[in-house]
Amino acid sequence: MVKKKVLIIDDEPDFLKMMKLRLETLKYDVVTASSGREGLEKAASEDPDAILLDIMMPDIDGLTVLKSIRKSSPDLPVFILTAYSNDELKKAERELDATGLIIKTQDMTKEVKKISTAIDVAVKYRGRTF
Repeated sequence: MVKKKVLIIDDEPDFLKMMKLRLETLKYDVVTASSGREGLEKAASEDPDAILLDIMMPDIDGLTVLKSIRKSSPDLPVFILTAYSNDELKKAERELDATGLIIKTQDMTKEVKKISTAIDVAVKYRGRTF
């Protein structure tokens, strides 16, 4: 069985390390990027099955990264990661066709399970129309 590849784009090193370990435990192949620019490069070169994308990054913000990804990969599952939840982010999620919005928490145990399920479903139905 081929492992699903997940790209995590986030500028917080501890969060990247923790999410990488947790998703690898669930048998995903995990690639990380610590900036929006690096994330765009790896999205193009690594051919991920799904992306977890932080919104607040210093070089290129997550919404700009998502817009760019949508131009080349309109059906790639991209989940927005944020420590904040507000109406503007939810609106951006809908407008940019993000696969989901994931709120960062201290533990992330429940969120990792939700992420895993969402990635599996999104990858399964990627590119299909109903």
